[in-house]
Amino acid sequence: MNKISVKLRGQQGFNLIELMIVIAIIALLIGVGVPAWQSMTRSGNETAATQTLDAVRRLQVQYAAKHQGNFAPTFDELRRSVGFDEKFTGERPVVNGYIYTLKIQERTQSQPSFYSINADPQVSEGIQATGTRHFYFDSTLSTIKSTEENRPAKVDDPAI
Repeated sequence: MNKISVKLRGQQGFNLIELMIVIAIIALLIGVGVPAWQSMTRSGNETAATQTLDAVRRLQVQYAAKHQGNFAPTFDELRRSVGFDEKFTGERPVVNGYIYTLKIQERTQSQPSFYSINADPQVSEGIQATGTRHFYFDSTLSTIKSTEENRPAKVDDPAI
């Protein structure tokens, strides 16, 4: 037993300076990594939003082909009729950090059916931002519109 205690007395552990250096290095890695991670998350959410708008465009065309040129009035109807993603339930679904709003104008004798869809980030500013860009698409456009201003995008905004 005495031999073990003599061996332990001779061993050196980490001193306070070494521990502080290790903690500083870990803090530096976290300080660099967290903003990069948040940026990647926002970018991924924005890409998913544009892909969703494109999917809605394709599905609305399919729906209109089956329903005499009328567009699906709700996300729930798109899900039932043409197999849209199950995540899109309700009037304003939230998927991948974006809130989607679908507006429909029924066909009249003088105007064809029309729809528009907005994708707005749940949180657009600060450390918890799920995205910074707002997106817009409607049945008369061929490209998605976007803005980085803190407001819903509209038809006058530049295309992406």
